[in-house]
Amino acid sequence: MTHPHSDIARLASQYTPDIVRFLRELIAIPSESAGEREVARRIANEMTDVGFDEVKIDGLGNVLGRVGSGPRVIAIDGHIDTVGVGDPAAWRCDPYRGELRDGVIYGRGASDQKAGIASAVHGARILKALGMDDQYQVWVTGTVMEEDCDGLCWQYIWREGVLRPEVVVITEPTNLGVYRGHRGRMEMEVRAPGRSCHGSAPERGVNAVYRMAPIALDIEHLNGELAHGADAFLGKGSVTISEIRSTSPSLCAVADSCTIHLDRRLTRGETLERAVAQIEALESVRRAGATVRVLDYARASYTGLTYPTKKYYPTWTVEADHPAVVAAVGAATGALGRAPVVGKWVFSTNAVATCGMFGIPSVGFGPANEVHAHAPDDQCPVEHLTFAAMFYARFPDCYVKAAHAEHV
Repeated sequence: MTHPHSDIARLASQYTPDIVRFLRELIAIPSESAGEREVARRIANEMTDVGFDEVKIDGLGNVLGRVGSGPRVIAIDGHIDTVGVGDPAAWRCDPYRGELRDGVIYGRGASDQKAGIASAVHGARILKALGMDDQYQVWVTGTVMEEDCDGLCWQYIWREGVLRPEVVVITEPTNLGVYRGHRGRMEMEVRAPGRSCHGSAPERGVNAVYRMAPIALDIEHLNGELAHGADAFLGKGSVTISEIRSTSPSLCAVADSCTIHLDRRLTRGETLERAVAQIEALESVRRAGATVRVLDYARASYTGLTYPTKKYYPTWTVEADHPAVVAAVGAATGALGRAPVVGKWVFSTNAVATCGMFGIPSVGFGPANEVHAHAPDDQCPVEHLTFAAMFYARFPDCYVKAAHAEHV
């Protein structure tokens, strides 16, 4: 069943006050990673209230709602956790009020990424109201712990057989553009050993901080060298030191170890093994006898379940002529009345798992501009909510048509 654009636009406009109310209520519920229980319940209640056919919360705490019962499974994903507020003095509004001012909603998670899940729920509501195509079912997934460990939620969903979609729409902020990839990332630690002694006679020991100093400079240099492997679409890989710490018996002693934390972004063709080898090959690392390791993640979700993983999040892209991208461009054009910008995220999303790990074609379309993510005065324009709901209601038909055209 093809839904007339005018009907989708009419319902999106009609439901906009409900989307605004829902988003403001979601913002008012603090939900940092592993603390999403109450916001998951609120989303489940909204899904039930607007007529979803099935609503459930899985073992990790993800909330999943379905409309339709056709054989083709389409997922629209939005993570429901947020980062913290940071310095409250940096905000011009209450970060947990969901303030509506001059057509913009403010508050922690407004852009990243409660606006996406609010619009997705009501986009699926539009589909339900207009009558579902019997070729597909649409699942809206409100996923947990993305800010802590992007893609972990989908590792659980896929590997535990909770849901097996053939395509995924990621609702992270795209400023109403269509995104088809982003760089991967990984987290590493480099540890340099030393030998402690009394601080009054440092020559008796080996200061691990001094051993680390040339390593830090070499890593800065390596970041520049990575430009030689830049990809035409994704750009260059990068590496930066995000934390440094040391240990010693006391503040009157020479440091006996020094550790740095590396944020490594991976462009197309770069792998975990290659990234580790590049650090291990640095002369300063070898000279210091330093060790390099990829970190693990093993934190309990709000349900109490721990689902361990390596902190490696693969690069992913979907080609511009893939049916998922063609469908997203068509749905966005219909919603916006113009062709969308097609691009990529600077940051990382759950698609590191859906597409990067499991090969599920994934595309991005979300309300709000990603520049407001993690920032004070996090925000989303109300009109973006309307356009996004229209997109999510249009995408399934566009995708089925594009997938069929590819096989004709």
